[in-house]
Amino acid sequence: MKNEVLNIKGVCFGEILWDNLPTGRKLGGAPLNVAYHLNKLGIYTDVLTRVGSDANGQEIVSLCRELSIPLTLFQEDHILPTSTVEVHIDDKKDVRYEIVYPVAWDHITLGELELQTVREADFFVFGSLSTRNDVSYQTLKGLVKQAKYKILDVNLRAPFYTKERIFELIGYADLVKMNEEELGFVSAWLGLPPDMSDQSKSEAVMKHFAVPELIVTYGAAGAIYHSTTGHFSHHYPALKVEVKDTIGSGDSFLAAFLSLRCRNDKNIPAEEILEFAATLSGYVTQSSGACPNYDATAINRFVWLNELQ
Repeated sequence: MKNEVLNIKGVCFGEILWDNLPTGRKLGGAPLNVAYHLNKLGIYTDVLTRVGSDANGQEIVSLCRELSIPLTLFQEDHILPTSTVEVHIDDKKDVRYEIVYPVAWDHITLGELELQTVREADFFVFGSLSTRNDVSYQTLKGLVKQAKYKILDVNLRAPFYTKERIFELIGYADLVKMNEEELGFVSAWLGLPPDMSDQSKSEAVMKHFAVPELIVTYGAAGAIYHSTTGHFSHHYPALKVEVKDTIGSGDSFLAAFLSLRCRNDKNIPAEEILEFAATLSGYVTQSSGACPNYDATAINRFVWLNELQ
């Protein structure tokens, strides 16, 4: 990893919140996490979100400013509160979330600034959770039409999803990221046999929705990147690290993936893209919270230490 500032711009749409962890609260929300890492990796990325006009919202804005996260598309709600999530981590480091509803990011509104920013961006990242309310969902539908390269991060959080909504969102995307469990849900909704291999399930999902790229993450078993344009399915193992928590590991994986996938100055092999994605994800997994501080030196040292194992 090198410290670079690239001529690439992105927009992440959706939730921003306080994760209330057993050890204290952390800034969170999948779109915010992805944008944090992309900006750290030299790709200017806006976050289109909404916070309340309360102390929690003011503290989020202040912290995002400190973290050099652009605030241009932050909206303020004078009725709904800033989002908070109760996070429970069990002995196996698995995470369970209690997500408050409704909150400010359920009412993200659409204006000319939002349309123009997405129109000029190289990519647009959105998640399924942010569409649980119709106001934000209608805003998303207006923005997707303007986006050049559309990335859906499937994020199934009961009870905030339906089969119909997930199917519609997948249909908008050029690249879909989901985990093994989410692949199982989508495959079952399509009526695929439960004993079908994940490879066949992935191919069936991509064919059904005409999605050219699909990433399926498998936690400690790594991830597989499927591409119909490249005619390949490439598996890359996860790094062996001491897990502190898994919060945001998938978000950092996606950010690192996009930081190389969207480079317009060179054609980078899939294996190299996945290697870097697995590296950053591993670093985050052995850190506390979704947005740990790091620089090129820290990541390079992490790679070196991992290679010594």
